[in-house]
Amino acid sequence: MPRRNDLKSILIIGAGPIVIGQACEFDYSGVQACKALREEGYKVILVNSNPATIMTDPELADSTYIEPINWKALKKIIEIEKPDAILPTMGGQTGLNAALDLDKYGILKQFNVELIGATKEAIDKAEDREKFAEAIKKIGLFTPKAGLAHNLKEATKIQSEVGFPCIIRPNFTMGGSGSGIAYNTQEFEEICERGLDLSPTTELYIDQYLSGWKEYEMEVVRDKSDNCIIVCSIENFDPMGVHTGDSITVAPAQTLTDKEYQHMRDASMAILREIGVETGGSNVQFAINPENGDMVVIEMNPRVSRSSALASKATGFPIAKIAAKLAVGFTLDELENDISEDGIPASFEPTIDYVVTKIPRFNFEKFSGASNTLTSQMKSVGEVMAIGSTFKESFQKAIRGLEIGKSGLDGFEKKLNKSSLRAGIISPTPDRIYFIAEALRLDYSIDDLNTMSGIDPWFLKELKEIIDFEKNIANEDFLNDKEEFYKAKQMGFSDQKISLIRNQDENEIRKIRKKLKINPVFKRVDTCAAEFKTTTAYMYSTYQEECESDPTDKKKVMVLGGGPNRIGQGIEFDYCCVHAAQALKENGFETIMVNCNPETVSTDYDTSDRLYFEPITLEDVLEIIEIEKPDGLIIQYGGQTPLKLANDLEKFNVPIFGTSPDQIDLSEDRARFLEFVKQNKLTQPPNGMASNKEEAIQIGNKIGYPLVVRPSYVLGGRAMEVVYGSDDLVNYLTEAFQVNDSNPVLLDKFLDVAIEFDVEAISDGTEILICGILQHIEQAGVHSGDSACSIPPYNIDKKTEDKIRKEVTKVIENMEIIGLVNVQIAYVNNTVYLLEVNPRASRTIPFVSKALGMPLAKIAARVMAGISLKEQKISEVPKLEFFNVKEAVMPFEKFQNVDPILGPEMRSTGEVMGIGKTFEEAFEKAEIAAGVSIPESGSAFISVRNTDKQFLKDIAEDLTTTGFTLVGTKGTVRTLKELGYPARQINKVLEGRPHIIDLMKNKEISLVINTTEGRESIKDSASIRRTALEEKICCTTTIQGAVAICKVIRNQLDWSVQKLQDIH
Repeated sequence: MPRRNDLKSILIIGAGPIVIGQACEFDYSGVQACKALREEGYKVILVNSNPATIMTDPELADSTYIEPINWKALKKIIEIEKPDAILPTMGGQTGLNAALDLDKYGILKQFNVELIGATKEAIDKAEDREKFAEAIKKIGLFTPKAGLAHNLKEATKIQSEVGFPCIIRPNFTMGGSGSGIAYNTQEFEEICERGLDLSPTTELYIDQYLSGWKEYEMEVVRDKSDNCIIVCSIENFDPMGVHTGDSITVAPAQTLTDKEYQHMRDASMAILREIGVETGGSNVQFAINPENGDMVVIEMNPRVSRSSALASKATGFPIAKIAAKLAVGFTLDELENDISEDGIPASFEPTIDYVVTKIPRFNFEKFSGASNTLTSQMKSVGEVMAIGSTFKESFQKAIRGLEIGKSGLDGFEKKLNKSSLRAGIISPTPDRIYFIAEALRLDYSIDDLNTMSGIDPWFLKELKEIIDFEKNIANEDFLNDKEEFYKAKQMGFSDQKISLIRNQDENEIRKIRKKLKINPVFKRVDTCAAEFKTTTAYMYSTYQEECESDPTDKKKVMVLGGGPNRIGQGIEFDYCCVHAAQALKENGFETIMVNCNPETVSTDYDTSDRLYFEPITLEDVLEIIEIEKPDGLIIQYGGQTPLKLANDLEKFNVPIFGTSPDQIDLSEDRARFLEFVKQNKLTQPPNGMASNKEEAIQIGNKIGYPLVVRPSYVLGGRAMEVVYGSDDLVNYLTEAFQVNDSNPVLLDKFLDVAIEFDVEAISDGTEILICGILQHIEQAGVHSGDSACSIPPYNIDKKTEDKIRKEVTKVIENMEIIGLVNVQIAYVNNTVYLLEVNPRASRTIPFVSKALGMPLAKIAARVMAGISLKEQKISEVPKLEFFNVKEAVMPFEKFQNVDPILGPEMRSTGEVMGIGKTFEEAFEKAEIAAGVSIPESGSAFISVRNTDKQFLKDIAEDLTTTGFTLVGTKGTVRTLKELGYPARQINKVLEGRPHIIDLMKNKEISLVINTTEGRESIKDSASIRRTALEEKICCTTTIQGAVAICKVIRNQLDWSVQKLQDIH
């Protein structure tokens, strides 16, 4: 069936900000969908609130709206654009839920808009677990014993039938949000209450927990003619109980018999038919009882999912692109497989002759008090994928790609006792594989480990073979035995891992390997196990005979990507890498991308000319450089991942484009940077460096409190704290950070009420272009990645702006910068203070690019390749007609017992953007897009620290004018009354009942303004902030955030929507 000609315009709903459970895989799917539909001549309208996405680049769709993804905003867009159809399956759970809301509120009917890709009925049948269970039963398959509840009473009744342990899952949520496994009544009630709150339909599905069962996924694609293919089978390394997004997964499935695989394949196709998924990609999850082979169906996603991105990258089959074309009427046999060149149709089921391993990346260290036990609720913030000829090779490559300081199955520094080793094997945590490795070194049997962990014996035997081979590597003659050395490389042992086992220098190992002529070859991902020819250069390294790389002798540039997403280094850096590849491709370079993150646009096979899906380690990168011989490398776009390799790459005479490693080192080496500041008469807050506790206290007393303290080597504000006196400092040095000669602590005067700015600029060595001055909304003390910010600045005068420009220009002129540079500034008491300089891509580049309508990362990439700003005809940036506000999105609801307070350590996972004619409009849209619901009326609880009381008059005026009543603690109420505003006094939590938490739980408070300082006060007031989060009360923990929210409340307005193509 050819394309539908009755449709002219299609609206694609994006997934919004990066959150745990929904990451940049939906940018990847959205980009593919936009390209696919425009290729077929449709007008494409795109809505997404996340500026750090390639899909929101104005050239990708015909109309691009960076707006909140809710039915009210979508209605405004539908009114303007009048699309014929909506494709909601590319935007994760956000896209599906928004589409269901459009149906619920009658908007689809009102504007005669059709849902394509998935019907409302199919979405309902797949997402409503009760309907899903009925459908599965109808086709003769089984689901775990279960029932649907709408309240705690119904839930308890179902639990008595299902028994303990049971698993509770809220309906219509993603990433396992709110789900959990209950072993007793107390846990059951807690999980149910949380789940009912999180489910948009207030429904819980309670089913029997299949402890120890094996979990599998099938990626299925179906078209309107009922052609159905399995793109990929995926097996979870961990047994049931760990969310599939948090489990190590392997493709293709390794432990299924052919009979089991065929049964699962048939079941997947039958499920798609019964649910009514007529077109597109779906993901079906199964569990198998290892004791007797019984199979049950767990769930299905009637949309492109996280696993679809993994399956696409694992096989080379572009699921999202094909799904978009199927949604407009094509059938699989009418579409070609892009990767195979012999006109192979997309109905040809992919086959792979290698093994793919995905390992999730976690950031538990960012969330003090959070448990690192893995459950049915997803907690990982990113993932890494590796390809190898065997499971062992791909598994070890994936570990080193994670960037967690491990080069393989490394041992523990301290000897483990029997009980902690046993606990580490039984309890699913990110470290479980290292505990198992340790047990294997101690000769634990496979049977014992299988009983304790529930992990399939096949995987345990594979790990045992890796551990056993360590003894061969430690053997004295190993380095002289070419056969043994080659075998180690085939098993995935890196030079670094070999050097650790042998206690030798990695360079030494590399030299011997090169002397023995042991080199990897590069194989191509071709979807057909080399059965047909491919011209697509999508490659992975392995140790075999024949190399398929076939490099060219064109002028070429290599871009090093950012590796797995993590807090502090996310999609923003991938965005920059994609732009570098696009820009230099346009300028005649052959572009080579190196990355190991399956979620991203950078690892799409058509983003660059050549793609190497490899870990970003020195060894892996050097092997690619050796074969490709690029004219230059771009290492400044992938965050800290490639920057860490800068000095070593330079030692190997690798040509690096742009700012040199020496200048990058100047900005990051504290002692060198202080010298640079002094030499150039720049102003920094008073600071010092201490190597022991006594020295730190001495410096603290000399500088004066409050101070910002941090280790000298950190990223993303790790272990950074504001201390308000010597007691706080001693506590920090005792609890948070062990200071010594090799781990000095940095102490800076904390500029308490300063306004912070991020300044983005491009320098070509001659010309300096100041691209944007971003004013932080939260005052100093909140990590720049967690602070909301506005471009243009929203409340400073031109004189101050000029002062900042002058200082930034002076900094850049005195450094040798070629490319992007980010300068962080604090402004207080008429003085501009230099906080830090980052001569690389920063996380605000996509946001500023969207605000200006200028692709800054592309312009800077050309500059790095030697094309000056003058040659690019760029001398200034456009004047901004709109306010643009970036807001950070926090993952606090995923981590129970964590205090949701903003501070110097970064904890946000993503960002959104609001665009408006006034600052208030832009800020409100950003807050709504970030999931913050600003109240229009009610009672506001105010409790602020003394330094913030100077702002109370404005806040109280805005709130009382709008009819809010004020509630506060003793000191704040006293100040409010002195200012002439009546307020009700309420107890702090430690002052007796009734206290503020009672009011919050009784729904008597609709806004919380709570600022505090000092370790003790923060600890004492944590329950207020946590309750606000749990009760969904709008809460701000910074005074400037409160001022901005109160301005929105006072200026309640009905905002408009703008498409980027009209703004610029």
